[in-house]
Amino acid sequence: MSIRNSKQDQSFNVDRIYNFVKDFSFPRLAGTSGEKKAVDLTIKTFKDIGYDDRIIQKEPFQFSDFYSTTLINLIMVINLTFSLFILMFIYINLYITIIISGIMAIVVFLIIKGLKHPENSGFWGEYYGKTISATNVFIKLPAKKLTEDQAGDIIISAHLDSKSQTFKTYWRVFFYRIWLYGGIFLGLFFILLFIRTYTIIKINLLVVGSGIWAFTILISISNIFLIFLNTHNNSPGALDDASGMAVVFEISRYLKENPLHNFNTWFCQFSAEELGTMGSRVFVNNHEGEFVKGRVFQINLDMISCSCEQKNQVEYLKSYGVLPQKKIAPLLSKYLDTAAKEENVNIKGFHLSTGAHTDSVPFHLRGFDSIDIVTRAGSKYSHNKIDTPDKVDPKILKETCMIIKNVLLSLDRDYEVLCKSQELKCDTT
Repeated sequence: MSIRNSKQDQSFNVDRIYNFVKDFSFPRLAGTSGEKKAVDLTIKTFKDIGYDDRIIQKEPFQFSDFYSTTLINLIMVINLTFSLFILMFIYINLYITIIISGIMAIVVFLIIKGLKHPENSGFWGEYYGKTISATNVFIKLPAKKLTEDQAGDIIISAHLDSKSQTFKTYWRVFFYRIWLYGGIFLGLFFILLFIRTYTIIKINLLVVGSGIWAFTILISISNIFLIFLNTHNNSPGALDDASGMAVVFEISRYLKENPLHNFNTWFCQFSAEELGTMGSRVFVNNHEGEFVKGRVFQINLDMISCSCEQKNQVEYLKSYGVLPQKKIAPLLSKYLDTAAKEENVNIKGFHLSTGAHTDSVPFHLRGFDSIDIVTRAGSKYSHNKIDTPDKVDPKILKETCMIIKNVLLSLDRDYEVLCKSQELKCDTT
């Protein structure tokens, strides 16, 4: 449980935050009437907070669902097919097996390369996907002291869409990990087989063969499960991501009366996060010209708290990947840790090897400092019809607001230190 401070910040109200969550807890898959309702309700909520209609921006866009639905199934089918071919030819000719493995690696590489900008439909998206219309909603609050061009930019974001799937997020990540680590170990056993066949080193054939069979079976099982991972519109999306939306609204309410001196602040409710982070990709494409590297920070909020789990606290994604493990926004990590300590709130940075794809990705691809605040325990309930408001803990949402407020004020205070030259390159050492 989180440590409670008797002098907790009164800038944020638990009941108000929880009402935001309840207001947006209804199915709202991108491209559906539910998403349109969420867009209208987002605009109304910003107006109710006190923002003028003129600065509330709607950003409509279109995208293909091929990359977020059909392509995943296609990759799994390709992987399953190649795995079975490899298993068959390994007993016929090892060189053919190596060639098949190389072809599979090339295919996977080309697919991954094509995924860098899925917001551009391209041939596959245009002819083999469904075109969907969606809308981002955002506000830009100018800096109080510097002009908009001179000031830095801080983006506080969440996503307004939701989805349900055949399996909960927890199991989707579980099968992705089996697929990833199974592939790594299978590759190692193939290397052992190559060494045994073409060198004087004699490794026990039973051990090598058993390893190849075991991991091929594991990968095939994960492929079969992921092939049947389909998207539906049944989740109320309270944790994922009405919780994040509530924090964005509450922070926007506070900063409306207390704007930062040296940073423009953007409050973004992106759409189509659940279908390939399309909304944030479009946003970055459209506004990248307004940002200067070294003075741009994004704090993305996705699935905050989990009232029915013991690990119910503020967490953030600190590092990612298998080997090497890559740190994510170390500067922002330090600010989060310091802010939590000053607010007397527990926070935990965690590592994730695979399975995460949030609205921070497009910002990372452009080299901007971006970090995700997310509670891992929530994955047991997200992307499912049981993702209801009772799973959200508004006290944790308030603590998240307190931490973010502290981070924003600290960044604003340290602007000259972080961005001391005309190029405004931040020193993260």
